[in-house]
Amino acid sequence: MNQPLAYIHPGAKIAKNVVVEPFTTIHNNVTIGEGTWIGSNVTIMEGARIGKNCNIFPGAVISAPPQDLKYKGEETTVEIGNNTTIRECATINKGTSDRMKTVIGKNCLIMAYCHIAHDCFVGNNCIFSNNSTLAGHVTIGDNVVLAGLVAVHQFVSIGHHAFVTGGSLVRKDVPPFVKGAREPMSYVGINSVGLRRRGFKSDKIREIQNIYRILYQKNYNNSQAVQIIEAEMEATPERDEILQFIRDSQRGIMKGYFSTN
Repeated sequence: MNQPLAYIHPGAKIAKNVVVEPFTTIHNNVTIGEGTWIGSNVTIMEGARIGKNCNIFPGAVISAPPQDLKYKGEETTVEIGNNTTIRECATINKGTSDRMKTVIGKNCLIMAYCHIAHDCFVGNNCIFSNNSTLAGHVTIGDNVVLAGLVAVHQFVSIGHHAFVTGGSLVRKDVPPFVKGAREPMSYVGINSVGLRRRGFKSDKIREIQNIYRILYQKNYNNSQAVQIIEAEMEATPERDEILQFIRDSQRGIMKGYFSTN
C-alpha cells in the first residue's frame, strides 16, 4: 500500500496489495479486495464493498448517501464486482431501505462523470459511456452498453445485451438483445453487432430478429404479439427470456419506431 497523504479509517478492511494513492479518503466499514488500485482524490464512504482487481480513478465518490429524501440513515451498501473500472468523477450512491444496496457487477467499465443512483442493480460486463446517468431503482442486465449522455428514468429495466445510443432518454423498459435510439426512444433493431461479438450464431440472431418483427413490425399490441410468439416460435432460452421480460415489465416496454414525416 502506498498512501503517505491518504486517510484510511482503522475500521476499513483492505487487502495487503491494494494501492491507495495520496489524497484519497477511505471511511469506516469499507472492504477492498486484492489487486485493486485507488487513484488520488477518491472518496470511499461507509458501506462500500469493492472486489478484486478493480481500478478507481481520481475524483470518484463511492457509497455516498442516497440523494433521496426518504433515506433516514439506514445501514446500506454499494457492492462492486471484480475487475470493474470506475473512471474519473463517477458517483455511485448506496442503497435505501427499498433494496438495501446498490450493485455493480463484474468486468464493468463505468466511464467519467457517470452517476449510478441508489438501489440500482447493474449486471456483469456492462459499459456506461461518459455522463450516463441512472436514476434510483434501475435494473440493468448483463452485457448492456449505454452510450454517452444516456439518462435512465427511475424504476426502468434494461434487458441483457441491449444497446442504447448516445443522448437517449430511457423512460420505458428496454427488452433484451435490442437497440434503442431516437426521441422518443424507440426500437431500431436488434443489437446484432454486440451479439456476434459475444458468440451468438447467425441462426440464433435470426431467431431473435423474427421474434421482434412480430412484436414491433406486425401492428399487434403487446398482448397479441406475446401470444403469437409463444404459439408460433419454438421455445428457446432467448424466446422465453424476451417473453418473461415483457410480462414482468412494470413501466411498459419501449415502442417501435415510427416516422412523423
